[in-house]
Amino acid sequence: MAVKAKKSISKKVAPAAGKRKVAKKKVVVPKGGSDLSAEEKIKEAARKLFTQKGFAATRTRDIAQEAGINLALLNYYFRSKEKLFEIIMAENFKQFIRGISVNLSDERATIVEKADRIVKAYIDFLTLHPDLPLFVLNEIRGNPSRFAKRIDEEVAPMRTLFLKQIREAGKDGRILPIDPFHFIANLIGLTVFPFVARPILQRVTGTTDEQFNAFMQERKTLVPDWIRAILGSKALPATK
Repeated sequence: MAVKAKKSISKKVAPAAGKRKVAKKKVVVPKGGSDLSAEEKIKEAARKLFTQKGFAATRTRDIAQEAGINLALLNYYFRSKEKLFEIIMAENFKQFIRGISVNLSDERATIVEKADRIVKAYIDFLTLHPDLPLFVLNEIRGNPSRFAKRIDEEVAPMRTLFLKQIREAGKDGRILPIDPFHFIANLIGLTVFPFVARPILQRVTGTTDEQFNAFMQERKTLVPDWIRAILGSKALPATK
């Protein structure tokens, strides 16, 4: 009598308690040249939102949405909001302070020429990034010790040269004697403050955005003229 072969039955063994496998979320990283563009998109989105809303009010989810990427990709590149903020803040601060440090460190330029270059560089830069001054100043005010070192790193190389140049120019009669503090305060105040106080200025004067930008372009010529007047008639004309 033929014996029927028994069908082998494969039993599925349930995973042991506590050892259940969890599927890991896969992060798709763009290949080749698009890798850098994804990182830059995140940084640009973060720069925009941090500048407009500040650190506390900005969520990583908001940054990812603004950049058009998923949250996992943002975390892949920057790990945390704090790390991303540090990078953006360092870049913003460097751009903001470099307008002064680069030009003041030029040994061949006169004081008036330096003022002319700084004014033009700042107005052009801040016209493109009008919210940056207030953002930088707010963050410095909130945590001054964190930025003290960065200020020294950027300014220290040119400080000695600039102080010597402005004091010698005053002593030699090429300009009226002026404390470097007042020179820098006037230069920054006349150039940067209008961007900080822009909402008030536009409201009080009834100025549109287009008119404000046009006035700032005019100040690229006016401010150096005022600086020359402060320094005295012996100051050399600004470079054109």
